[in-house]
Amino acid sequence: MLSTEQAIDLAEGAAERLVAAVSPLGEQELRAPAALPGWTRAYGIAHVAQALGAYIRILSGAASSERGAGVLDRTTAAYSRPVEETAALPGPVLVRELCEGAEEFIARARSLTPQDWEREVTSGGGWQHTARYTLLRCLRELETHHTDLGIGYVNDKWPAPYVRWALDDTLETLRSRNFPVTAVEATDLSVRWEISPDGPVVAGPSRLLLGWLAGRVPAQSLSSVAQILTSAPLPEPPPWPQPPVKGQ
Repeated sequence: MLSTEQAIDLAEGAAERLVAAVSPLGEQELRAPAALPGWTRAYGIAHVAQALGAYIRILSGAASSERGAGVLDRTTAAYSRPVEETAALPGPVLVRELCEGAEEFIARARSLTPQDWEREVTSGGGWQHTARYTLLRCLRELETHHTDLGIGYVNDKWPAPYVRWALDDTLETLRSRNFPVTAVEATDLSVRWEISPDGPVVAGPSRLLLGWLAGRVPAQSLSSVAQILTSAPLPEPPPWPQPPVKGQ
């Protein structure tokens, strides 16, 4: 389990890497398709910038004891429009939006008290969890969508502490939903997660396993590197990320 300070440091590093990677991109590179189908790189950057704004509002609500005040529902057109409008901004302005949002989020995170972090908040999608889990969600957003831009930051570059947390978190939720995999083994971590009574046992490098669970690595790619320890086919993971297990 990551400490709050570790999670803040990881989020700050992830944000700095993302800003440094997108800052040199020209307009043509920004408008090019991202690695995530249906996205341009500009749209991906705008998505993260808007998400940072939502997370800032959640943390501000936690600091003032207001549960998720002012958070937009990210499934509605009210969220899509600001992303599209931000994506249409000139490149330098778009990158500045991202940079300023990241700096404000980290500053807000460093200002919260231990009591603030334990307050329950409500996200735009209706998820209820502690304010601390918002910090972890932001870390996941930064790492995953940096990879989604298709500018050379691949899952092999994800920091090991982030990968371990994300696997723990994702597999705990999948266990609660009886995801049809008996167990998952991260061979480089020597860790095994028991998931359900039935299905294959999958073993492989932790970053590859997380990429598969996150919908960023296809099952056929996983099968060529990871070891499928039964003859059962790999099930398709549900849309990622999953809401947290109650109590997080």
